[in-house]
Amino acid sequence: MKIVIVGAGMIGLCTSMLLADDGHEVVVLERDPAPPPDPAQSWGSWERKGVNQFRLAHFFLSRFRAVADHELPRLTEALTVAGASRYNAVSNIPAEMKGGVRPGDDRFEVITGRRAVVESVTGRVTEETPGVTVRRGGAVKGLVTGAPASSAVPHATGVELEGGERIEADVVIDATGRRSPLPRWIAEAGGAAVAEELDDSGFIYYGRHFRSGDGSLPVMIGPLKQDYGSISALTLPADNGTWSVTIIGSAQDRALRGLTDPKRWEAAVGLLPLAAHWIDGEPIDDGVTVMAKIEDRIRDFAPGGKPVVTGVLAVGDSWSCTNPSLGRGASIGLMHGVALRDLLRDEGAADPRKLTAIWSELTRAAMEPWYRATLNYDRHRLAETHALIEGAEFSSKDPEWVLTKTLEARSLDDPDWLRLGMDLAMLLRRAGEVLDDQAVQARLDLDGWSSEDRPPLGPSRAELVSAIA
Repeated sequence: MKIVIVGAGMIGLCTSMLLADDGHEVVVLERDPAPPPDPAQSWGSWERKGVNQFRLAHFFLSRFRAVADHELPRLTEALTVAGASRYNAVSNIPAEMKGGVRPGDDRFEVITGRRAVVESVTGRVTEETPGVTVRRGGAVKGLVTGAPASSAVPHATGVELEGGERIEADVVIDATGRRSPLPRWIAEAGGAAVAEELDDSGFIYYGRHFRSGDGSLPVMIGPLKQDYGSISALTLPADNGTWSVTIIGSAQDRALRGLTDPKRWEAAVGLLPLAAHWIDGEPIDDGVTVMAKIEDRIRDFAPGGKPVVTGVLAVGDSWSCTNPSLGRGASIGLMHGVALRDLLRDEGAADPRKLTAIWSELTRAAMEPWYRATLNYDRHRLAETHALIEGAEFSSKDPEWVLTKTLEARSLDDPDWLRLGMDLAMLLRRAGEVLDDQAVQARLDLDGWSSEDRPPLGPSRAELVSAIA
């Protein structure tokens, strides 16, 4: 089968390797012209204008590592050689907090790095994969259509580049990510509107990267994501003795705007007890990198079971994307790519309408719950943030939110809750699945959890604002 994948980001590249390994002929088309450089040079020299968070914090969860180890072991091997951090997120926590080593702790192993480094390695491994051709510097103008597989539904038989070249394919896969133009392409081909839910996530990011002099990483004494009232901190190991620190807040919080100044940013991070030591390194970026206007979006290409186009399948962020603070995009995208490989293996492309309908239903059943869980967390966290800015309390009886807050509060002093929290954070279990666990239910108070007079962790709102000002 001849397959065209539009987009050479992480999910487009990984999906191309999965499909080529299955015997397909795959062409990957990327708008950005520059090829992946040597990984050691990628941070400073590689420009990827098509990826708006290319130099912001990135982290690849245990779920990504587990799937990649199984499906693409040559990729994880190459990442290790290039200096990607491969470590166990629980083993690195002090012994008194984790309660010693337990059977099954190996599931928390991650392999991670800065986006530029990981993508440069992935690009090189992809280009060495038999059956894959990567073409960079050619923007796709739209879909090429042929005889429809179903009445009044356009059928894509390939793509047309901006220069007029047409590339035929049995299946077109859209992996262009958050900025995917696929709905426009479908409309221009005469298709019906794609069903879409779209909203600004409401968060803003202020991040920096650091390097140690000896290749070591800061000691992890708390979770990767820590909530401190109206802000959150991400402390993320990367590759070759580098890491990132990011402050996340509401995009409406005017008091945080001073965080664009490195000195004020350092003053704020210095108040965070589990994160302050993470800035004891050499900064490797020019200042504070800011990202806002991050969309939560999900698309349905077969609303009501009726495809709006055939011959095109969306994967990863082209299908759905959320606020990236939980780091789930790469893991969900890789799982989605494996599911697509399996579907094409089982169904082929002989019946395009059936293929599209099955893919939409499979995506809805197997992948959408991950999106909904992430969106549910984001909506609650943003509402909590706004309440705390106003000096008010926030509470919710939503079971998934109660579970999340319980895990946040208890993971620092209860090894069982620590591991359960890591299962959720590393995308190894869904909150709904955990809530069906009777042993967990027995320990949860679904009417809300009391802090039991635990003092607040970190600065007050007034102290934070004062440090930034």
